[in-house]
Amino acid sequence: MKDEARQLRLVEALLFAAAEPLTEPALRARLGAEADLPELLRALAANYEGRGVNLVRLAGGWTFRTAEDLAEALRVERPVPRKLSRAGVETLVIVAYHQPVTRAEIEEIRGVGLAKGTLDTLIEAGWVQPRGRRISPGRPLLWVTTPGFLAHFGLDGLADLPAIDELRAAGLLDMTPPAPDGDGGRSPEAA
Repeated sequence: MKDEARQLRLVEALLFAAAEPLTEPALRARLGAEADLPELLRALAANYEGRGVNLVRLAGGWTFRTAEDLAEALRVERPVPRKLSRAGVETLVIVAYHQPVTRAEIEEIRGVGLAKGTLDTLIEAGWVQPRGRRISPGRPLLWVTTPGFLAHFGLDGLADLPAIDELRAAGLLDMTPPAPDGDGGRSPEAA
């Protein structure tokens, strides 16, 4: 029992000190194979339930986060130096939903060329990274999202990304057709 209490304290200390969510293999490496890690995590989560911080599974690992019901009271408004451009948002969405994806595939899906600075901005934010190369002519880089992307958007894994129906219901997908190009919507045959 004494050893189990020490292991519980060690898991708590490791998670508290970590800047990023810790994976179960990383925790197990510190605790040893004999530790009942699922039980330790369950006990720790139960211990923090109803408190100001909670133990949550996030970005494929475990971390402490502010309790959801208190988050609004802790929100601090601060100026954001730079917002993500529309091209940046579109690129991030394409990478998230189609990864691994090449630059050419991003451009094909968006229907326009991709400025070099767009991917640079997403890399600087820590949300995308290159991961390998496609086995095709030119061997283009493959782009994927990062654990930082998952953590920033409060996702445990890519399976937690909202479905198209959820995006539509939230009003995030504009389903109206594009405006006509100054011809009043007439087809060439009608002219």
